[in-house]
Amino acid sequence: MDLRKITEDFSVSPQIEAEDVPAIAAAGFRAILCNRPDGEEMGQPAYDGVAEAARAAGLTVAFLPIVSGQVTKDDTQAFRAALDTLPKPILAYCRTGTRCTVMWSLTQFETLGADEILRRSSAAGYDMSGLVAQLQSAR
Repeated sequence: MDLRKITEDFSVSPQIEAEDVPAIAAAGFRAILCNRPDGEEMGQPAYDGVAEAARAAGLTVAFLPIVSGQVTKDDTQAFRAALDTLPKPILAYCRTGTRCTVMWSLTQFETLGADEILRRSSAAGYDMSGLVAQLQSAR
């Protein structure tokens, strides 16, 4: 497992498995947010197995599958709503954690600004400089 803290209330991870959930709960997370569509890659664990393990561990779980490279306005709104309503701290996962970090950056850009988005994402090992440049030019 490779948990990467973005904020006190939000971390990301590459793909997790049902067997990882007890350690995730023990680390203090209260919710798991899956941003990876089922069937994206052969052999990937299905959401239902992770969700069942999460519920058994007392965690809230949400499925918000986002197709890589095809983020919509609805995806962004749904992600923001998940951040606002899920119990914290939240662990979001996808294939590598990048998609979750992109979604977090999109929803937090107006509040935190470019420098803070870049600082936090970089500290977690993700390069959001291209995304931030796009967001800045769209202002």
